[in-house]
Amino acid sequence: MNMTSTTTRESMIAANQAEYGEDARALRWVAPSEAAAAESRRIETLAALADRISQAYKGTKPHYGGLSPGCRVCGQGTWSCLFINGRCNCRCFYCPTPQDDLGLPTTNLLTFTTPAAYAEYINRFGFTGVSISGGEPLLTYERSVAYIQAVRRKMGEALHIWLYTNGTLVTAEKLAGLKAAGLNEIRFDISAADYNLEKVRMASDFIDCVTVEIPAIPEDAGRLADLLPQLAAAGVRHLHLHQLRLTPHNRARLAERNYTYLHGESVTVLESESTALELLRLACDQHLPLAVNYCSFVYKRRYQKAAVRRRSANDLRKGHEAVTESGFIRTLALVGPSEALGPQAERLKRLGIPADQWSLNAKGDGLSFHPALWPHLDLSAGRLRIAYFEAVLTAQVSCRCAFKEVRLTAGSKLYIEKRPLRADLWLGNGDLNYFQQAVIASAPAAPASPVQEEITRFEFIPSGLQDYF
Repeated sequence: MNMTSTTTRESMIAANQAEYGEDARALRWVAPSEAAAAESRRIETLAALADRISQAYKGTKPHYGGLSPGCRVCGQGTWSCLFINGRCNCRCFYCPTPQDDLGLPTTNLLTFTTPAAYAEYINRFGFTGVSISGGEPLLTYERSVAYIQAVRRKMGEALHIWLYTNGTLVTAEKLAGLKAAGLNEIRFDISAADYNLEKVRMASDFIDCVTVEIPAIPEDAGRLADLLPQLAAAGVRHLHLHQLRLTPHNRARLAERNYTYLHGESVTVLESESTALELLRLACDQHLPLAVNYCSFVYKRRYQKAAVRRRSANDLRKGHEAVTESGFIRTLALVGPSEALGPQAERLKRLGIPADQWSLNAKGDGLSFHPALWPHLDLSAGRLRIAYFEAVLTAQVSCRCAFKEVRLTAGSKLYIEKRPLRADLWLGNGDLNYFQQAVIASAPAAPASPVQEEITRFEFIPSGLQDYF
């Protein structure tokens, strides 16, 4: 499992306590002994399933059977989730947001007022999958159909399109309309409808891929266990289980339940993960023709966020910069006296290294270079400095950062800002050796200093499921 450093743990705990203030004291946080026991059970469960499941994406997504087409697109980082509205007709206790504003279609804080504008965005950034979410997309059925039609016309049959729904508003007519518009997959949250499968069965007559996507609710574990064979019989091809997480919106309702809470980048429910893994085991034991995927919170946090960063970073980075596994832009620079760095630049010229792979600043005391040029440089000519940036796609520039303008053919434009995160990581001998081994040689190792921890944080997606603390 991923071992979170003491410093990182302390910062996460402090952030969670600050977010919830006095309410944090009323929550039942996992005790060290409980965490150790739960970790032992998790290790035992995953070990017993080792030859029957896949532990994809560095062990953050254990699954039995294949992943759904939408999940594969998500893992590839080429998926856009459009929140078609912000209103829902159900009031599930676990919902993380209010869901009471019809709003405009948005994705990653960008608003798209017309289907054509969204289709241009999908085309410009090369997405291979689109999901329609909410709220409840069927509350604005015509709007949902219009956006599906627009991206299908623009991108053709190669684009995979799916829609999330609680199912309560599903009719045969709407399913036929969604199919005609170009929908490939539909995902039901049946927990919002008391696990009723009527609409799920109906959908299997219209839509190619029917998926059930629900939170793993601990007190419903028995019902879900009994439901597994029924899902397969109802035409469901994939079951996705999510981990419950705490938010300021759902805190009061979750606090009424006897859950154990875990610290992390967000507060999650221990028993929810245990329930998901037990259902995964049951599906394996019963050899069901139903693929079961535990979509952990850490998978979403790590891989989905990295994909958003990486997409913009690849569009923005300069030739001498690189994009890390975690999606950040990394700049390497050898800093020293101009009389020492000048000969280094001349050597790169003589070797015929393309000019976009390196850059000597105007003062001659900073040589930025692509990591592939590492063997051609004498690092004793100065000190090595690393800087990390985040590329952020935005509708408006802040005027505080470098940016690139992105014009869409519909006439609108967006911007990608290069926002500095760390500009002054200086590598001493030990840190330099770590960087050479972990990054240049692609052999990650345990960090042994604060600088190495920072490098690890910006360079790599951590492996394993969430640490229990």
